[in-house]
Amino acid sequence: MSRFYEVIVEPDMAEDGSMNWLVTAPAFPEVTTFGNNQASACRNGLGAIEEAMAARMADGQDIPAPVPGTHGQARYVHVPGLTYLKIALYKLCRHQKVSRAELGRRLTWHREQVDRLFRLDHKSHLEQMEAAYMAIGVPLSFSIKVPDAA
Repeated sequence: MSRFYEVIVEPDMAEDGSMNWLVTAPAFPEVTTFGNNQASACRNGLGAIEEAMAARMADGQDIPAPVPGTHGQARYVHVPGLTYLKIALYKLCRHQKVSRAELGRRLTWHREQVDRLFRLDHKSHLEQMEAAYMAIGVPLSFSIKVPDAA
């Protein structure tokens, strides 16, 4: 699955005549941010998308799927790996109707430990994420092309 979300970056002239770059995200209508230059605008756009994802998870709402790939002249931001793992875990739990309480029972963890798995601002350990995936019957796997000899 892709980890890219489209952002729209447009010049925005402030009342004082200074130039900023306005960022919106088609998949997340609630996202609007800006930056002093296009690079900072894209970084801020990614941060705003992550905040929108966190808010949707907190409210039990759907999270849009990333675009299947980058193409054309559009701009995209790349969601970090840990964010991707947490979002995928959230989606899988919702799909399987596994509540956080049930996940905690399966893992024999306290509620706060389980809640951290879904907090995008918490740097969960890979071992914790792997255990959570195993608890819902989805072994964590990676697809990384590694040369035979290096």
